[in-house]
Amino acid sequence: MKKSILLSCVLAVALVGTLFSLPKVVVNNKGKDMDKEKGQSAVAANAAPAAAAESSSNSHDGAALTPDQQKVVDQLRSGFNQAGDKEKVAAGIKLSDEFAKLQKFDSAAFYAEKVALLSPAIENLMRAGDRYYEAYGFAVDEQKAKNLGIKTREYYQKAIDQNPGLLTAKANMAMTYVNTENPMQGIMMLREVIDADPTNELALFNLGILSMRSNQYSKAADRFRQILTNNPANTKAKFYLGLSLVELGDKEQASKVLSEVKKEEKDPVIQQAIGELEGRLKN
Repeated sequence: MKKSILLSCVLAVALVGTLFSLPKVVVNNKGKDMDKEKGQSAVAANAAPAAAAESSSNSHDGAALTPDQQKVVDQLRSGFNQAGDKEKVAAGIKLSDEFAKLQKFDSAAFYAEKVALLSPAIENLMRAGDRYYEAYGFAVDEQKAKNLGIKTREYYQKAIDQNPGLLTAKANMAMTYVNTENPMQGIMMLREVIDADPTNELALFNLGILSMRSNQYSKAADRFRQILTNNPANTKAKFYLGLSLVELGDKEQASKVLSEVKKEEKDPVIQQAIGELEGRLKN
């Protein structure tokens, strides 16, 4: 892996809904497709039939559904479409969960939104926000990412309106502002989360990632150290601390930290990245 791929790996992780998880596919700095979907996203097809949204995500990450997977999806979709008002919410949750499990993030978000519209309970609003945030994290097209970011903020804000203490929603929502005309709004939101909870791992992690984006590796290292002070077992934070130390030229500490991650972390993407970083440390 080249340095550019390592750094884009860093940027990509901040946009994935699962906390501290790396996407299965790493993109390069030229924007090579991480998400090989064709056609419109669920956001653009919001008012269209459900099938339009689903067809746009059936090739997500280049992996089509197997016949067995398609059969399950078809059964769940049929159950949702035929369900009465009382049963439709539960059926929609099952269908959204199934698409999420299959990493069809657009369709997962589409049905999570339908559930939230049918029943705007806080857990349903959060699910819709989470699922749109996952889809946002894998969006390569700029306009698609913008639309997904808008949807993410819409549902997180509705949840926050019901419960202002939802710090995870605020921390995720903040990251959708990064590539807008007002990125400072996102940074301010993250700082609000830290003010409310100085040990909040998600906010600290996101601030660390943003510091790396702006080549402020010393600040990034401080953020990742803060996480590790309270949770030494967080290997993702430890990996990014190691990467920050490499960029800072602290070869001794970087080597020590990366050696620990190499022993503790099983993710093959991180293991590959460590190999590249160790090669740089020898030069």
